[in-house]
Amino acid sequence: MATIKVGDTVPEGTFNYIPWTPELENGLVCGVPNKIHTDAWKGKTVVIVAVPGAFTPTCHANHLPPFVQRVSELKSKGASVVACLASNDQFVMSGWGRSQGIKDEILMLSDTYCAWTDQLGLSQDLTERGMGKRTKRFALILDDLKVKYIGVDSKPGVVESSVDAVLAHL
Repeated sequence: MATIKVGDTVPEGTFNYIPWTPELENGLVCGVPNKIHTDAWKGKTVVIVAVPGAFTPTCHANHLPPFVQRVSELKSKGASVVACLASNDQFVMSGWGRSQGIKDEILMLSDTYCAWTDQLGLSQDLTERGMGKRTKRFALILDDLKVKYIGVDSKPGVVESSVDAVLAHL
C-alpha cells in the first residue's frame, strides 16, 4: 500500500494495550491486556507517535521523553488522546510506559505484527539488524480519523516526528 497522506482517513485498526492502574506501580504486576479500536477515536483529535522499538536508544532517550514531558501542552492544544505505537507486545509497551512515568497520560499501544502500520505503508523490515518487522519512526495527528499531519523520519534522528513538529501542526 502507498503511504497514507494528509486528508486520508486512517484504516480501521485494533491495538493491544494494558490500561494503567495504580497496581502497576508494583513492578511485579503485569496488568490486564485489553484492546482499543480506532473507532474509539471518532470525533477526537489524536496524536500518535510511532517508534521502531521500546527501550531502543533513540526511541527511549530522544523520541518518547519529549512527548512525556509535554503531554499537557499537546492536550491544551487540542489533543484528546496521545498514544505511543510500536510493534512490541503490550507487556513491553506497558513496562516501557511505566519506566517513563507515563501512567495514564499516554496510551502505550502495541501493533505487534504491524497490521495497522502495514495498511498505512509505514512499516519496515529490520531483520538484518535483529529486530524483525517494525513500525517506522513517525507521528500522526488525526482529526476525526482523518490525517491532519504526518511526519516520517526517513533518516536517523527525530525531526518530522518530534513533539515540536506535532505541536506546530496542532
